[in-house]
Amino acid sequence: MHGEYKVPGGKLVVVDLDVRDGRIADFHLAGDFFLEPDDALADIDAAVNGLPETADVATIASAIRAALPDGAQLLGFTPESVGTAVRRALITAPGWRDFSWEIVHDRPVSPRMNLALDEVLTTRVGDGRRNPTLRMWEWNESAVVIGSFQSLRNEVDPEGAARHGFDVVRRISGGGAMLMAANSIVTYSLYVPASLVAGMTFADSYAFLDDWVLQALRSLGIDAVYQPLNDIAGPSGKIGGAAQKRLANGGVLHHATLSYDMDGQVMTDVLRIGREKLSDKGTVSAAKRVDPLRSQTGLSREAIIERFTDTFATLYGAVPGHITEEEYAEAEALVASKFATDAWLHRVP
Repeated sequence: MHGEYKVPGGKLVVVDLDVRDGRIADFHLAGDFFLEPDDALADIDAAVNGLPETADVATIASAIRAALPDGAQLLGFTPESVGTAVRRALITAPGWRDFSWEIVHDRPVSPRMNLALDEVLTTRVGDGRRNPTLRMWEWNESAVVIGSFQSLRNEVDPEGAARHGFDVVRRISGGGAMLMAANSIVTYSLYVPASLVAGMTFADSYAFLDDWVLQALRSLGIDAVYQPLNDIAGPSGKIGGAAQKRLANGGVLHHATLSYDMDGQVMTDVLRIGREKLSDKGTVSAAKRVDPLRSQTGLSREAIIERFTDTFATLYGAVPGHITEEEYAEAEALVASKFATDAWLHRVP
């Protein structure tokens, strides 16, 4: 059995193993990581050999830590990343290039249509009716997009939203509110089969699915990192955040919004960002939490999107695609029955 796991922002971890009598056998670790002392590699192999095939990531990582000599240095990987690679080997999880990817960057639609398209396309990938897809959002109205479980009245100042021309909509994924001013952010959605993230913890899957965008940002000169659980950050602050929704049919929605340009005053007028939210970030200003891409790169929003799609295509062999008329029609029906209704918007008052 063979398993691989690319550590977000780190190195590739590769494992080969067999299973005999319910236990891991003939385990060997490899990869482009760094490890000192040299013979610690044999210690890791010995620690994993003999573990039950049902061992989870935490159990495997604990066994590795116990076997490492004092002062051992693991650079570009962790015991947990080895555990993830083992779990992926045991369930024969596919990698990015085992799928035929499409990149969609179509005409602008309303915020509600973007949300409906997320649900429609995730469902279709889960059902096997669409190839896994990266979609870059375009929209023609400003909106506040709140998380599935957020309280409407606690998150949005209705007078501020109306004064600045922001509609308020609710998405199907969790997480926090996004201020989506027209042409001021970069948002993308990934529609993937659950098998791509099989063997990973929910938290690990976030960084795994956004590793490509970290590479794109670094190619633009931004020293981007992933901050658990779901923040993409640069040296001067948060760039954006991600959210996920997993459907019962095996489709996974992973979408992220990155700030391109922003008006900090508008942000504080429209969103009710509590002191508790800010306190764990070590800042007293919501606006200061965000470090927009425009000021960091000097590039147009279109140029940044092009770098994102080019990076994704190069890494994973993706080809251009489009949303079909049938998919648009299905999304329009979902807007009418769900996303444009008061019942959905006010599901958490």
